[in-house]
Amino acid sequence: MTRLSIIVVTYNSIGVIERCLEALVRHPPTVGHEVVVVDNASADETASGVRGGWPGVRVVDAGANLGFARASNLGIRQTSGELVLLLNPDTAVRAGALDALIRVIDARPDVAVIGPRLLDEHGRPELSFGSMIGPWAELRQKALVIGSQRGVPLARAYVCRLTARPREVDWVSGACLLVRRADADAVGLMDERYFLYAEDVDFCAAIRARGRTVLFTPAAEVVHLRGRSAASMPAAAETAYRRSQLAFYAKHHPRWEPWLRAYLKFRGRLPDMPIDPPGRSRQ
Repeated sequence: MTRLSIIVVTYNSIGVIERCLEALVRHPPTVGHEVVVVDNASADETASGVRGGWPGVRVVDAGANLGFARASNLGIRQTSGELVLLLNPDTAVRAGALDALIRVIDARPDVAVIGPRLLDEHGRPELSFGSMIGPWAELRQKALVIGSQRGVPLARAYVCRLTARPREVDWVSGACLLVRRADADAVGLMDERYFLYAEDVDFCAAIRARGRTVLFTPAAEVVHLRGRSAASMPAAAETAYRRSQLAFYAKHHPRWEPWLRAYLKFRGRLPDMPIDPPGRSRQ
């Protein structure tokens, strides 16, 4: 019986997907599970490489580059586990991590979403959760993340303290996010207006709006090679981030959205592609 569905969305991920799948095979959960790779029309050999090298993994061809939210939703609809794990291809689960996540969520019926402690390749913790995105929360999050990455002692020490104990949070990173299928279905899955970035925060916000809990736990650890994909396409990543940022503010902070748009235009960073209006259907 399949209890856990593991969904990995890929796009030109040949350089990292092998490590991700290898870790899943080396450190599998003890519950019945399936692994599904949803490939966003990679131009490299991601899909064929997974099919040829990993017979136990099912590959779903998205047919185009759908972005993270739409591809994740496609994977969720194509699977059946009571629990769904969204996992980035640039991650590697550590021994016991998946069982720890399941054990914690089983012990907390109020918890709908749970995220692990993410570590960089040097074993340093990432700030993989936070408060609801808003002007000040976003500035604080960026300052801590950048400060920690650059080795600023106070920032790194604070991130280590924040990630040392479990806590109820507004959102956890979609790089590794475990959700109960019933809760994901109840909010209509992920909002597909987000091509890349902010979809995890929005998803958690929708789930919390139903009175459910989002939890961060250090009991499970997952290595995350943060930013590898974005580093290969910085201009595209910047455009995707700004589009998602505008869509998020239009939906959650409509009074701030014109100010954000004006600021981005002044900085020469306003994306030229239109943003769908907040009233559009989620699917």
